[in-house]
Amino acid sequence: MATHSSADHRQVQTTVGVVCTGHVRTAIGDHRFEYTFDGTTLREFLEAFFEDYDVESLLIAKSEDETTAHGWAPQPDDLPGTWRKNPEGDQTRTYARICINGRFNEHADGFDTVLEDGDRVALMKPFFFCC
Repeated sequence: MATHSSADHRQVQTTVGVVCTGHVRTAIGDHRFEYTFDGTTLREFLEAFFEDYDVESLLIAKSEDETTAHGWAPQPDDLPGTWRKNPEGDQTRTYARICINGRFNEHADGFDTVLEDGDRVALMKPFFFCC
């Protein structure tokens, strides 16, 4: 039987800067603050953050249909470069974005991106107005 020290069971905490824009800023009532959570990944950050702030429905898509804007030009069959999406269940809603230090999370490791103390997480859901 293996023995574990108390350090093995201690949860790592990470403190990040949070920047909120648009609908997220309105819902939270603040646009820039520090947030400490248990864990080290964007997924753990989001789980803790959504427990404290009711903004998950503004940012996270529950289905593939909620990730796609309709009415845009059709996507060509042969796209240049490397294109990938986060897997279903790990995607943001249409127009909503999550950035880590200025980079979209899908350009890192999606919701499994490791966060470090002092990183900046931007939660963006812009206002859109139509003519």
